[in-house]
Amino acid sequence: MGFFSRGSVYTPKRKLAGDEVAVIKTSKGTIKVALDAEGAPIHVANFCELAEKGFYDGTKFHRYVPGFVIQGGDPNTRDMEPSDVAAGKRGPQGMPGTGGPGYSIKHEWDVNPRNSHEDGALAMARSQAPDSAGSQFYFCLGPQHFLDPNYTVFGQTIEGLDVVKSLRAGDVIESVTIESSKN
Repeated sequence: MGFFSRGSVYTPKRKLAGDEVAVIKTSKGTIKVALDAEGAPIHVANFCELAEKGFYDGTKFHRYVPGFVIQGGDPNTRDMEPSDVAAGKRGPQGMPGTGGPGYSIKHEWDVNPRNSHEDGALAMARSQAPDSAGSQFYFCLGPQHFLDPNYTVFGQTIEGLDVVKSLRAGDVIESVTIESSKN
């Protein structure tokens, strides 16, 4: 489910309001995700910081497993053709699925009371080490509760579940912005 973490464990500095919504514009349409700042504050703050820096813009979804997950957030895919990502080819920055922000964050699956891999859940991918998540995320394509004890869920799709289900490897993440649910 993950990538190879490089660097130290990072603590995000972004202050959370508790009503953050991620707006993920893809080549297939827009997805809105209610982020769980209370249950997974480290993951939400990290995702917000990366989104606000434009980290995800132009990256591609690189892993699709029917009925399981669609995964993205790897900067290695940014300069690759969508067809090469879909084919699992090596890009100029390395293999899709192995990139990250240069640091990792602490896991929160064991402290998040809502850590439930429901259909449309947004969670963070990681390598075998528990505290190795960085930027790669995945959407659940159906309930995947066997992941609950090992991966941190930090959001739930509230609009665009049909878009999530239509995504495939190679599809582009055009932008990720953070809004308030009060907007």
